[in-house]
Formats: sequence, C-alpha cells, structure tokens
Amino acid sequence: MMYIALGSNIGERARYLHEAIEAMEAEGLRVTSRSSVYETAPVGYTDQPSFYNMVVAVVTARSAEGVLDRLQHIERQLGRERLFKNGPRTIDLDILVYNGEDIQSKHLSVPHPRMHERAFVLAPLAEIAPTLVVRGQTVHDLLLALPEAERRDVVRLESLQSLVESV
Repeated sequence: MMYIALGSNIGERARYLHEAIEAMEAEGLRVTSRSSVYETAPVGYTDQPSFYNMVVAVVTARSAEGVLDRLQHIERQLGRERLFKNGPRTIDLDILVYNGEDIQSKHLSVPHPRMHERAFVLAPLAEIAPTLVVRGQTVHDLLLALPEAERRDVVRLESLQSLVESV
C-alpha cells in the first residue's frame, strides 16, 4: 500500500485536491481510501493562505520512481510553480509511504523524511491508517507525540466531495 499526501493553498483548494485525485486515477494510481480534508496553517513560510490537506491510500503496479514522475506531471498540469521552498502552491503531492519500503535516491526519500514532524500529514494519515508503522511507531502514536499546539492547528473539515459540491 502506498500513501500520498495532498495539499493546496491557492485558489479553489478543494477543486485542486479533487482534480489531483482524478488525475492520479487516470494515471493508473487506484485510490482505495481517502481522508477527510483538514485546514492547516502554513509551515515554514507562514505569510501565505492556509492549506487544505488530505491523504489518500493508493494501489499501483508502478515503481516508486514511476509514481513520483506521474505525481510531478500532475502537479505541473494543475499549475504548480516552485518559486521558493514552502511557498504557496495550487497542488502539492508527496509520497509518504510506498509498500513499507525504505527508498533513498537522488530524487526520492521514502518514508517521507519529515512526515513524523507534521501534524498536517499525520492527522489525515491517522484517520485512514492509524496502525501503519513508520519509523518504528504507529502513525497514531507519532501524531500524539507532537506538541498539542501543532495538533490544534490542524482542523478536520469534511469530505472532499462535500467541499467540492459547496463551491
């Protein structure tokens, strides 16, 4: 099983998340589960709008590098521009976990190297895979280990479908 984090903080955030999932499906990345959408404060560069974040579980025959290539293609299709680190973006797609493998290459680090520090990743991941073990701990335990202040900044909204329909 593979888990992918999605984030957007420019324009119609829910629409970008929805379009990214549709594009993943079209690329042969079968989404088997999806979290609710969470609204989160930006991390790193904070002078920008808040994010909508979620996580999806995916099954595919593609290699991790092949998935990364497809995700970057989808980001470009949806107008992602990498102007500076942690800057605003229409869509951000990150491989969090790939079949329990430890992958360290020039272009890819899996499990995602900072996921255990980020409530905006762990909260939606814990919703769909609380017992998944990453770095020797369950996602649920990793989330609980974060400071309360950081967890408080991650607000569960509702399903993506509900948000898309309300726009």
